[in-house]
This record gives sequence, structure tokens and C-alpha cells, in this order.
Amino acid sequence: MMDWRKLGFFVCALSILPLLCYCATFAPVDNYLIDCGANATTLVGNRNFTADNLSKNFLSTPQDVLASTSLKSVPSSGDESPLYQTARVFIGSSKYTFPINQKGRHWIRLYFFPFTYQKYNLASANFSVTTQNNVLLSNSNFGGQKNPVMKEYSLDVNSNTLVITFTPLNNSIAFVNAIEVVSVPDDLISDVAFSLDPLAQFTGLATQAFQTVWRVNMGGPTVSPQTDTLQRTWVPDQRFLKESNLASSYSNVDAVKYIDGGPTENSAPPVVYGTLTEMNSSSDPRSIFNVTWQFDVEPGFQYLVRLHFCDIVSKGLNELYFDVYVDSFLAEKDLDLSLKSNNVLGAPYYKDLITPLAVSNTLRVSIGPSAVNNNYNNAILNGLEIMKMSNSMGSFSAGAAAIASGSSSKNVGMIVGVSLGALGAVVLAAVFFILCKKRRRLARQAQSKTWIPLSINDGTSHTMGSKYSNGTTISAASNFEYRVPFLAVQEATNNFDESWVIGIGGFGKVYKGELSDGTKVAVKRGNPRSQQGFAEFRTEIEMLSQFRHRHLVSLIGYCDEKNEMILIYEYMEQGTLKSHLYGSGLPNLSWKERLEICIGSARGLHYLHTGYAKAVIHRDVKSANILLDENLMAKVADFGLSKTGPEIDQTHVSTAVKGSFGYLDPEYFRRQQLTEKSDVYSFGVVLFEVLCARPVIDPSLPREMVNLAEWAMKWQKKGQLEQIIDPTLAGKIRPDSLRKFGETAEKCLADYGVDRPSMGDVLWNLEYALQLQEAVVQGDPEENSTNMIGELSPQVNNFNHDAASASAVAMDTSTVDDLSGVSMSRVFSQLVKSEGR
Repeated sequence: MMDWRKLGFFVCALSILPLLCYCATFAPVDNYLIDCGANATTLVGNRNFTADNLSKNFLSTPQDVLASTSLKSVPSSGDESPLYQTARVFIGSSKYTFPINQKGRHWIRLYFFPFTYQKYNLASANFSVTTQNNVLLSNSNFGGQKNPVMKEYSLDVNSNTLVITFTPLNNSIAFVNAIEVVSVPDDLISDVAFSLDPLAQFTGLATQAFQTVWRVNMGGPTVSPQTDTLQRTWVPDQRFLKESNLASSYSNVDAVKYIDGGPTENSAPPVVYGTLTEMNSSSDPRSIFNVTWQFDVEPGFQYLVRLHFCDIVSKGLNELYFDVYVDSFLAEKDLDLSLKSNNVLGAPYYKDLITPLAVSNTLRVSIGPSAVNNNYNNAILNGLEIMKMSNSMGSFSAGAAAIASGSSSKNVGMIVGVSLGALGAVVLAAVFFILCKKRRRLARQAQSKTWIPLSINDGTSHTMGSKYSNGTTISAASNFEYRVPFLAVQEATNNFDESWVIGIGGFGKVYKGELSDGTKVAVKRGNPRSQQGFAEFRTEIEMLSQFRHRHLVSLIGYCDEKNEMILIYEYMEQGTLKSHLYGSGLPNLSWKERLEICIGSARGLHYLHTGYAKAVIHRDVKSANILLDENLMAKVADFGLSKTGPEIDQTHVSTAVKGSFGYLDPEYFRRQQLTEKSDVYSFGVVLFEVLCARPVIDPSLPREMVNLAEWAMKWQKKGQLEQIIDPTLAGKIRPDSLRKFGETAEKCLADYGVDRPSMGDVLWNLEYALQLQEAVVQGDPEENSTNMIGELSPQVNNFNHDAASASAVAMDTSTVDDLSGVSMSRVFSQLVKSEGR
């Protein structure tokens, strides 16, 4: 007779087995869960947090202060609420030391809730939290915090122990409610991502430290740590939507299919990939718009943005095509998730993107329909993670100047001092002798690993200092490049005073500085974690050392000491052209001023293309790289991506695509074949940017207006360009000047480089547009085509129509300043890439 109980058990086991496989969890080797200030173990979901009062082998503190409050006083924080009932208070520097059994990436989660306990008001606590290599918190103050806070970090731990130090500041106290130190799967963060600016591959993420800023479940509910294999919390996306009426939610968790080689549940759980936010196109399936989310971030840092996708809405493969934007950058164009997931419908996919250094306190992510399939306008996003990357000093706090090391360094200093005193003067002299000898040896080694001083005039090296320096020997008046000591750069920038920062870009921060003779300079300090690193640093110096032109920003010096990459330029008082067009509140430029700026920029680019043995292609022409001096004279800047043009017997240079979205030559993007006409295309975008005074990519606008070049070309071809110009210019541009300007921009944006004009031709037509604006034109204005320059009256200007003469006219105003430097090949032949670059 059959045992029905055994059969039932067998059937039940078979039904549960798929769920066990589906929900398999990662088992961390290191799993330290500490409830600080508690006297007993605290159960949170299915995890036990051990009281640090029972595990004092982890903790070193000058005095035990255990604080507690009632559960009623803790605002609801899910299952974690009991963790916020108790806290460990520190009146002096204190450490938690955790043995690391498996080196690699670890979560560090710190729990904070500032309550009042006896004489200790945790809301007034001011302290720092550090590890051996990172500053997690600096000058932390939870005074305005009414709700519990959990701060999550992801660190690559390569030592046998992890030491977390809490240091009270300004005679205050420090505190913490709970701590997690937990192993993370090695493949959670790969080493490679996609850089948004410049458009290139970004490597080095495997050893990078991150702080989780936002983790969002689009279209779904809150995901608690108990339902995530890595104990993460995912929050709903509704509060981040800019226009919630444009978005709708969809859920189909059963449609999610994890496949070999793709994301796993450790990447994101099924409830994230099985829910999404999409375009709300129910009323009109052909409607075109973008769905946008906005997130608060801290300026001055780069961010890893991880976008999670899973097509659970399509009925078949290759139905859904859409575009993805991060701020003004086009992150994905015509994205087809079928191709990203081995043609498996419902298979998860994610993409990692690295932003440039943030200059705003917000970050936007947008999705919108692609033009590939107009019959199925939709776009989706399932999940999103935004992680702050530590800066070059390993800090997550903008104000942290150095890594705090607790009291141990003070103790070591005291021991060394006492020892030296006991050893006496003889030992001290011996030590001094050894140190001097070692220093000389290191100096000789360093000399063989760095660049020789740049010497243009007489073959002798020079030094350059700041207005605070006592021993400076030259000033900017020398008008040539020099290698600048790091100490002098520090003095010139007041030790890189953050209040002196005048800009932040992909390479790093730009500081205003002042030399010993009072000359103002711009100091660009490279961020070692930026992908715009050593190669761009070298290229910038190599290019600017060869060229001198009144419309190219002059390089005054450079510094490569202490693994630094610092470039020093002439200071441009009026900043970037972009800042004068939109977004900064500066006074509006007149049409004449705009034309003169475009003409100056065109002269600089024309000189790059024609003024040397080989053409130099800038490769990153944009309004942010056109700088203005105190008289609004334009100078082209930022040559880090520049490349010499093709040989005489070549038509192009084959190279990886680099540049900025919105300005990128589509032919170069498709074929990876670079010519001078790629710069011409980018300059054409700048021309429309100057005319319309709006960003070249603006995902917040209706779909047909997102891309400025596409939008402006539609109006130009309709002959109605005046409909989209900057409103402040309305009625102030002569029609014939506007027509000539629009024709010039249109020709620059031709699909194929062979159909675009040279920069000399562009310059000629811009000069003509300026004359049309200011002078009386003889003849029929309708006959003023691109090639009809001779109809201007003689008193306007005396032009020669020969093409060669056109180039001469473009150059004659700046011949005096067009000085070419010596070849830099011998300088860089001695270059050795130093450690840390």
C-alpha cells in the first residue's frame, strides 16, 4: 500500500525545488552584523545582529558609552527599526577592527539615528568615519535629520583586517547605531564601463570605492533587504519622476528569464527586472515624448550609473527600440534589448555609465522612443543605481582634505620622538645622513622617470612660481612653456583652495591662480580616476607647445610631480561661450558679438587644420571648449583629444570614436574614420547653439526638439530659421545675415564629410554674414548665395576671390601670434609612465 504521506512530501519537495533555485542566495564569507550599544543579539528579518557589548574584541574605545531609546521614538524604518534603539557613543577616537577572511569587495553599511540620551545629544555630534584607505564621512552632522539613515559603501578590501575609525571633531562626540561588513560577489562590479564625456571606455572600476546614493525599482514597490540576495533596499521611483502623467507602470515578474552570461539575481532581484516604468502612450500610441527622472547628487564627484533593463512588455523580438539619456548625454541610441540578451525575450540586461565630474546638484535620466520603429513608440526602464565614486584622495566628502588616521599616528609619532631622544645626537646624525643619501638616490631615479624640462628659448630650464613664492625666476611674460614645480602650483592656487575653483570637467577641477608678477592663470588639475588621464595630458602639452595663435588658448606650463597631471593656461576672464548662451544668468550676447566669437573660433580651427605640416583635428569642438577673454575674443581650448590628420596619400585617420554627444560627426561615429570635416560638423552644431541659445541635447524637451542639430536643420530646410532663434535676438538680425549664417551651419552638418566646406570656407562665410549685418549690400539680397562674396560694396572690405587668398585673409590678423614651438618628440621619448597614473 502506497504511503501517501511520503508521496505528498515528495510532490511538495518537487514543487519547492524550482523556487529554491530561483531564490538562491549569495553566502558571504565575511558577514559581520553589529548592533552597536546593544546588550543582546537583535533579529532583523532573517539576520542576527550581534551586540558589540558582547563582542568587544572588535571594538577599541577609550570609554564605554551605551545609549538607548524607546522603539516608539524611532520613526518606522521597516524591519531595521530595532537597530536604531541603541547606539554606541564615542568621546574619543575609537576603532572597530574586523578580520577579513576573503579579500575583495565588501559592503560597509553604517546606521545612524540621532536621539538624545542623558547628557548626549546625538543630533549635535560632529565626527568623521574612515577606513585605512577611505574617508567615508567627514564633519558629519545629523542635526537636521529626523529619520533613521543608512549609508552604504562598496569597498575593495585587500588587507587582512578592515579598520573603521570614528573620530569626534571640534570637541564633539561620535556615534553609530549599527554596522555591517559583508562580502560582495566579485562580479557585482566589473572593471569596465562606458564613459559619457569623453565618449570612451572607462577602466579601473574593480578597485574603485563607491557610495550608494540611489537604488530605485522603476514601476514596482519597495524591495526590502529580506527579498534581495545581497540585502539591498530598492525604493519606488514615483517621487523622482519629473512628469508622472507621462509614465505608467507595468509588472510581469513571471516573464523574467535569467540566462547564462547575463545578469543574475545578485545584479537585481526578479521583482526589479519584472517591473518597469514605460511611456504612457495609451491615448496616442504614436505620441513622442521622454520620461524623465531627477535625482539629487553632490557636485564635484563622478558617478557610476547602472541602468537595469528587461523587456517584459514586447510580444516578440526586435519590437522595442528606444533612446536613453543621462543629463544631456545620449547613453544609448536605438537600444534593442533583444540584441543585448541573445535574442531571449525577458532576459535582464544592465549598462554601466560613468558621468563626468558633476557640476550640478541634480542628475537626470530620460528614456524616449527611437525613430527606428515609428509604429511602436515606447521606452522602458526597470531599475537604476547611482553610486558616487570616491575622489582622488579616497574621500566621499568634498571638504575632506586628507584621510583621517585616528590616534594611532599620534602614538607612533610620540614613540618615534622618545626613541630619537634616547638614542641621542649621534644616532640622529646617522639617520639624517642616511635620509639625505636616500633622497639623492630617489631624486636620480625620479629624474629618469619624468619629463625633461621644456626649454624653448635657449636650452636652459626654468622654474615658475606664484605671487607667494620667494624664489621665482620667471613670469608669464616669457610667453613660453615651462615645467612648474608642484610647490609653486600649490602657492599659486592657495593650496588648491576649493573656493578658487572656476570649473569642473572630465579631466578634473580648474582653479583660478596668480603668478608672482600678478598674472592670472587657469590651473587644470587632473583627477587620477578620470579616464581623461595621461594620454590626454601628454597630447595637450604636445599640441599647444607646437602652436601659438591668438585664437588658441596658450599653455603657460605644466607639472607632473607627485603623480600629478597639472596644466597651466592663460586665464580667460569671461569663461566659456556656453556659459554666455544659457544656464548661467550672464548678460545676453548681441548678434555682432556672437558672430565675432564664431569668426574667432573658426580662425583658430582653420589654423589647426592648415597651419602646420600636418592637419591637427581637435576632435572635441563644443561651446564649452571655446573660451572668451575680457574683450570677448574667442580662443579654442582643450586639446586633450586632438589628433594629427592623415598623411598626404591618405583620406582619413582610423581611430576609436571620441568626442561629446550632440557634437559628434555621424560619419565618424559610423565608420571610425576621422578627418578635419569632423571638426567642421561639430562647429556647425556650435553655430546653431549660438543662434538658438539652448543645449545641444535636452532630454526634457519634446522628442523632436531633444537634438538641437536635427531640430534646427528641419527649420533651416523649411526656410523658417527665424522661428527658433534666441528670443533676445528677435528683430535684431538682418534677414540676409541670418540666411547666410543658416546656410553655413547647414553645409557644416552635411551627412558626409566630402559635402562639408573647409574651415577656411566656413570662416569666409561667417565674415560675410557679419558684413551683411553691418553694411549696405548692393544688388538683390536673394542672390547672396554661399559663393557670391563679391557683391559687397568696396568700402566694406577689399576681398580677393582666390581660394588661397581667402586663407591668407583668415590668417593675416594673427600672423604675429602664430608661433610654432619646437618638436616635442624628444621630450616624450624620455617619458616613463609613473606608478599611480
